[in-house]
Amino acid sequence: MNTSIIGYPRIGNLRELKFASEKYFRGEITAAELEKTAKEIRSYNLDLQKKSGLDFIPSNDFSFYDGVLDTAFLLNAVPERYTSLGLSKLDTYFAAARGYQGEKGDVKALAMKKWYNTNYHYMVPEIDDSTEIKLAGTKPFELFSEALSGGVKTRPVIIGAYTFLKLARYKGSKKAADFAEQAAAAYSELLKKLGALGTEWVQFDEPSLVMDMTAEDVKLFVSLYEKILSNKGAVKVLVQTFFGDVRDCYKELCGLDLDGIGLDFVEGKKSLELVKSNSFPQGKTLFAGVVNGKNIWRNNYASTLFTLAELEKYVQDIVIGTSCSLLHVPCTLANETKLGECYKKHFAYAEEKLTELAELKNITASQSPAETEEYRRNAALHSELRTGGNEAVRNKVAALTEKDFVRLPEFAEREKIQKARFKLPLFPTTTIGSFPQTAEIKSARNAHRKGEMSDSDYEFFIEKKTAECIALQEEIGLDVLVHGEFERNDMVEYFGECLDGYLFTEKAWVQSYGTRCVKPPVVWGDISRAKPMTVRWSVYAQSLTKKPMKGMLTGPVTILNWSFPREDISLRESALQIALAIREEVLDLEANGISIIQVDEAALREKLPLRRADWREDYLDWAIPAFRYVHSGVKPETQIHTHMCYSEFADIIKDIDDMDADVITFEASRSDLTILDVLKENNFRTEVGPGVYDIHSPRVPSKEEIKAAIGKMRERIPAEKLWVNPDCGLKTRGNEETVPSLKNLVEAAKEVRNENS
Repeated sequence: MNTSIIGYPRIGNLRELKFASEKYFRGEITAAELEKTAKEIRSYNLDLQKKSGLDFIPSNDFSFYDGVLDTAFLLNAVPERYTSLGLSKLDTYFAAARGYQGEKGDVKALAMKKWYNTNYHYMVPEIDDSTEIKLAGTKPFELFSEALSGGVKTRPVIIGAYTFLKLARYKGSKKAADFAEQAAAAYSELLKKLGALGTEWVQFDEPSLVMDMTAEDVKLFVSLYEKILSNKGAVKVLVQTFFGDVRDCYKELCGLDLDGIGLDFVEGKKSLELVKSNSFPQGKTLFAGVVNGKNIWRNNYASTLFTLAELEKYVQDIVIGTSCSLLHVPCTLANETKLGECYKKHFAYAEEKLTELAELKNITASQSPAETEEYRRNAALHSELRTGGNEAVRNKVAALTEKDFVRLPEFAEREKIQKARFKLPLFPTTTIGSFPQTAEIKSARNAHRKGEMSDSDYEFFIEKKTAECIALQEEIGLDVLVHGEFERNDMVEYFGECLDGYLFTEKAWVQSYGTRCVKPPVVWGDISRAKPMTVRWSVYAQSLTKKPMKGMLTGPVTILNWSFPREDISLRESALQIALAIREEVLDLEANGISIIQVDEAALREKLPLRRADWREDYLDWAIPAFRYVHSGVKPETQIHTHMCYSEFADIIKDIDDMDADVITFEASRSDLTILDVLKENNFRTEVGPGVYDIHSPRVPSKEEIKAAIGKMRERIPAEKLWVNPDCGLKTRGNEETVPSLKNLVEAAKEVRNENS
């Protein structure tokens, strides 16, 4: 059997692309220098894959910011507000990704959403009635030719026509089907040009096929590909799916004139059943996703060989592959110098997954697979008992009852009690939590980590920065303050370091969006709170002001969703273990005088199953209770906040209300506050703060812009329930953007407050 991957991480082993891009944004390097770094990363990745023995090597999986955004530029789906700026091609691209504010104009970035059920974010293409979908870019051709000149014949990867049209946001009266003819023509031309360059295979990524599909959706998909494939010539076309199964269109998919079909046998609950029940068409290649592209645990070869053996009963030509792009795992274990071998041997990052594919290829080629050295080593590894069990924690989870998840009194009575206690003005202002993590702060943290700064000196430094942050907020005039989170490296990793059962890596960076990378901790064993995590800093911060100070925590579902989870116990079990620990912290904060506690669930929507039929049993029935358990023990006068970002909330808005928080802040600015209509339609009872400006863009919003946003909110949300805040934490921004933005926010709120009175 041959081997294949869907895509490879593009950030570089040590985040070289991130640092080069940020230098470019600051004007410290030229576009040519940025491109040089990008080319070095691509060349390294290609060489690595070639040396690993990989049979199908992808190209065009590289992106300066996002692959969907690349596709929008490829297909001429770029709003005029960006192209009219008169910027270079690269800077126009970054303007769409990050927004632009300068001598050429002032534009917001495109909307950003979570990529299916991952922590990656994609830029939402924007199509209006005047948009002409056509082949306008050259990137796939350039990167194929670049690889070919380096001696590697690749398989270009492009977001498929159906998925692109389904992900796009339509600003006029036209919808996806109205652009189908243009899209099919553009993709047909794409195939012709790639064929002329000598391309043998082209991969069209179609993850939207694993979503619930209507009859109209299936019709759109089939009509697109019938037209596209009629022009494929000698090029072989692979439609690659991932993140689930294609139960709604399997027969139609198999009936198309495709040369390869990629199915996910890791997250695809019905993928194997579909093949068994419907067989697989002769003359087509099955690209079987059997190596998990999302998690870092070593593949269990026995389990994988069983799946492949079952598939061989129905399929003549099988390619062993990853379940999704390796974009979602770190690059290489080679840089994990501090992690013990007793742990590392259980992990496989992207580079190690290449080795797993090579070993699976060798094992399947053997007459006696179970006798091969690779199989024996893998079997021995998976037979080992791992440490980290905690029977007391497991017993606590097992003993939970329904009443443990209910907070009393009910929301309406708590709301009255809290308004009497805090006496906040109309449209109270606050921030989401973190303040800019400057170079000075990162340098101090790094020095402390290396032992170059003593514990006492580091604590003094953090106290100083916290005091400065509080003084700044007082000066700006915010109503509810935060301590700035200068002691934290990451909103999940920080908590993981205070919890027993977690492991931490050195260089396990994964791209979240653009230049933003995260380093997810690893759930190794049973989780418990080793010590108070935030009390010291929250109490210190509250001592510096008479205004309410929010205690800042990350919720159990987000901590789990932004970690690499265990595969030997259920997600429900892990989430409730973490909830036990966070509840202890919430009660400690309350006991120490913190009256407002924010428990962020930024990633609540992220792991919602892609198919509605699975929502309850597989996720919501434990995710919502896990959050409720965290705060069900606090007093009625203690106000519980939560925060959510960059997801579509409309379809689970009632479940979000059922989380029973007192205040919820949402990301809303990049989506033009479209969530407001949903809140109104569902009589959302929780007090709410839709973000009034986008912190992921370097733009500084004007007071008038923020007033306009508040005006939209007032039309749909009762004034007494409305908070005013940015749409996310401020750690990734600089002070030069943050301070004027917050001043404008406070002034806008004051003016609206005065107008309302």
